[in-house]
Amino acid sequence: MLYATTSAAEKRRVLRERLASGELLRFPGAFNPLSAKLIQRHGFEGVYISGAVLSADLGLPDIGLTTLSEIAGRGQQIARMTDLPALIDADTGFGEPMNVARTIQTLEDAGLAGMHIEDQVNPKRCGHLDGKSVVDLDTAIRRIRAAADARRDENFLVMARTDVRAIDGVDAAIDRAKALVDAGADAIFPEAMRTLEEFAAVRAAVDVPILANMTEFGKSDLFTVDQLRDVGVNIVIWPVSLLRMAMGASSRALETLTEEGRLTSRLGEMQHRADLYDLVDYEQYTRFDQDVFTFQVER
Repeated sequence: MLYATTSAAEKRRVLRERLASGELLRFPGAFNPLSAKLIQRHGFEGVYISGAVLSADLGLPDIGLTTLSEIAGRGQQIARMTDLPALIDADTGFGEPMNVARTIQTLEDAGLAGMHIEDQVNPKRCGHLDGKSVVDLDTAIRRIRAAADARRDENFLVMARTDVRAIDGVDAAIDRAKALVDAGADAIFPEAMRTLEEFAAVRAAVDVPILANMTEFGKSDLFTVDQLRDVGVNIVIWPVSLLRMAMGASSRALETLTEEGRLTSRLGEMQHRADLYDLVDYEQYTRFDQDVFTFQVER
């Protein structure tokens, strides 16, 4: 009832422990707090909070328009609803190294288990679009050093994302990944890898966990969990998938409503009222007020 009972510190500790084991952890992207509860119910190991999703939720493109307060606020709303660790996209850190340091502590306070900062310039763009630009290596290193130095909980995961692959190739991305690990990154997010061999090359080059981004309609093929596990990937995210599914279904529902004037033909595709009430733990609220849950939901 209400929020998760597992503390942020415990979520971070468990995440670190599981990453150290070498297993592959699955982090579907939550587009709101309710979807985070659904991710937990289906047995996944963590929740991912995408900057692209947060931008889209505000009706904005993913070009760095969101602010730290918007990201942290939504991140807190999502993270507190699940006992799973939540990783969040912190874009380029929202400014210079001092701003990056403030970003880290703000996200710690919001209950996140970790975050990633990328090496793009501002205005940034989606990692699977053409025309990206990255900062020089020194700037990228200073961002990661600021993040690592600013955290107060040693288990808060500082992940470095590099977008160099799309600009200078996989060898350059590997070189940058190594430098970012030396700067203090706990994990590496090599964006827009095209093949399993490229993921394997990054895995062989660094001794920290690596993340694979399985976003639809992007540069990477949609590899399976087993394929990614076989090449040593430690975390896989599907950042926008649930939002895409929900928006696709919503669009079809609106089309039906326009054409038929009602949604009777779509009832089988909807989450039932009883399932929603079960997911939000409606009945347990009687512990506080016996007058809240006094009815039966008919199926």
